Amino acid sequence: MQINIGGIDRTLRILVGLVLIGLAATGTVGWWGWLGVIPLVTGAIGWCPPYALFGFSTCATNNKA
Repeated sequence: MQINIGGIDRTLRILVGLVLIGLAATGTVGWWGWLGVIPLVTGAIGWCPPYALFGFSTCATNNKA
């Protein structure tokens, strides 16, 4: 598994995940709020399966010549 999620993407995923889980835990939204676990986990580990499948990455590249 190679990291394919950059810093800003990771931060946003973690924040969205935490907000959704918080809203679900307080009963503000329905059961679907627990789906916030997905962006939380992908942001925490830095790897997204759909990104890998389609060859997409939001990581910065080091182009040293």
